[in-house]
Formats: sequence, structure tokens, C-alpha cells
Amino acid sequence: MTTSSVATPAPAKSAPRLRTPRKYSPGKPKRSKLLTALMALMVLYTVVPLIWLIINSTKTQAGLADSNGLWFANDFAFWDNIRDTFTYHDGIFGRWLLNTLLYVVLGAGGATLLAVLGGYALAKFSFPGKRAIFAVVIGAVAVPGTALAVPTFLMFSKMGLTDTPWAVIIPSLVSPFGLYLMWVFAAEAIPTELLEAARMDGAGEVRTFFQVSLPLLAPGIVTVLLFTTVATWNNYFLPLIMLKDPDWYPLTLGLSSWSSQAQTIGGDVIFNLVITGSLLTIVPLIAVFLLLQKYWQSGLAAGSVKE
Repeated sequence: MTTSSVATPAPAKSAPRLRTPRKYSPGKPKRSKLLTALMALMVLYTVVPLIWLIINSTKTQAGLADSNGLWFANDFAFWDNIRDTFTYHDGIFGRWLLNTLLYVVLGAGGATLLAVLGGYALAKFSFPGKRAIFAVVIGAVAVPGTALAVPTFLMFSKMGLTDTPWAVIIPSLVSPFGLYLMWVFAAEAIPTELLEAARMDGAGEVRTFFQVSLPLLAPGIVTVLLFTTVATWNNYFLPLIMLKDPDWYPLTLGLSSWSSQAQTIGGDVIFNLVITGSLLTIVPLIAVFLLLQKYWQSGLAAGSVKE
């Protein structure tokens, strides 16, 4: 007697478990504790010197030595320090402030103008030697300004321009980094088709530049202007070797001369005025950044959203 065996079906495999998709919330970006800690350190590194400057500008010369550097003294002399800063040595601080403004307006303003014109021409026109100019500009960006200070002084000395404002203004007109930045920005910000359309409509090159290209270059212009303004405002080494007359000193060199008085025999120790003058020196730069911030942000956001 044979028995027929019935095959038992194999157990069905369970379906693989699907991973639960992560919910994406655009309003809540992922946070990194490491990056947060690094940003906190950078904020402290940036803000603490400014806090120290503000606190110590409220102290007298005696209060600087008798109090903690990061806390106020018993006497509040902020307004007195400002008055003494502008009246000390026949009001020479005001003259230094006007000199610095002169160097910034002519030097930084001229450097920005030349960078805009040169960068636009190099980005939108073809001509022989363009690659060689690109190599020269890149090489000039890599050369530090201090390396050119002595040759510039010797050249200006033979021309009779030392100890004059032109010895500071003329070198400030050359900004290789500003030229390179405007070159790259103009190449991306201005479509070639837009220029060709303006030329087909009968617009000349000058009209095309001012009415079509210049509005598109506004964020780049503001960026170059900020860089050149800060570089000219904080310029110290070039005026140091070019100028001897204190009447032509910028703020950086003038405050350094006040600070050096403490190391001379019989010199006035006026560190409270040096600190107050340093605070007054950075206020215009902060104001410029705050006023031009919206133009800079609009340039960073340009092209981020596709219409």
C-alpha cells in the first residue's frame, strides 16, 4: 500500500520593512553643535575687543590703570574723552579725520571706478593680449602691498611726490583684487544676449553700459567699494613711509604717534585719548557697512531663485 505524500507549501516571506521617510521641515534647519560652538568662539573673538574698546573709552588715564579692563571705572569720562580727543594739540584729530576721508573718497572711490570699467571691459570685450592681462592681474593679486612699498617710495621720491597727499592717493587707485572681482562678477551678472539686444536697438556702448550694465553691476560695485574703503581707511604702512608732515597723517598714523608719546622722555601719556580716538575711527566703517548691507545681500541672493 502506497501513501501519496502531499508537499507542504513553503512559508511566504515577509515583505521587507520600509524605512519611514524623514520629515523635511524647511523652517527648521538641522543644527550642528560643533558649528554652533565654533561660531560662538568667532563671535567672542570679534566682539570682545570691541566691548573692551567701548568700556575703556569711558575711563580717564588714571582709571585705565586702576580698574578691570572689561568693566567700567568709578568715573564716567566718555564725553570728556571725546571733547579732549578733538581739542588735543590744536584739534589735530579733526584734521586727521578729514585727511582719511580725502584718501578714501579719492583713493577708494577711484579704485572702485577703475575696477568697474576695467572688469567690464575684460569680461565683455575680446581683444589681443587678454590672456596676458589675466595672468598679470592674478600675479598682482598674489603680491603683497608691503613688497611694493619701497619701490613705490623710491619712484615717488624721484618724482617729488613724497610728503604730499598724492603719495597716498595714487597707489590706492590700483586694486588688483577689485579688478579681478569685477571681472568675474561682470562675466556672470551681465548676459551677452542682453548687450547684443541693446546694440541691435541702436544703443551705443556708453549708453549700454550706463543704462543696461551698470544697474546689474550694483552688488559687485558695492562689494569692491567696501573692500577698497576698508583697505584705504586702515592703511598704515604706506603713509608711514610716504608722509613726514603730521598735518597729512591719516587716523591710523596719527593715533600711532599719540601712542608713541608715552615712550619718549617728557611725552604726554594719553592712552585714554588713543582708545577714544580708535573707537571714533571705527564708527564710520560700521555705519558704511550698515548702510550698504542691503545692496550686498541683494547681490548674494541674485540668481538663487529660478523664475
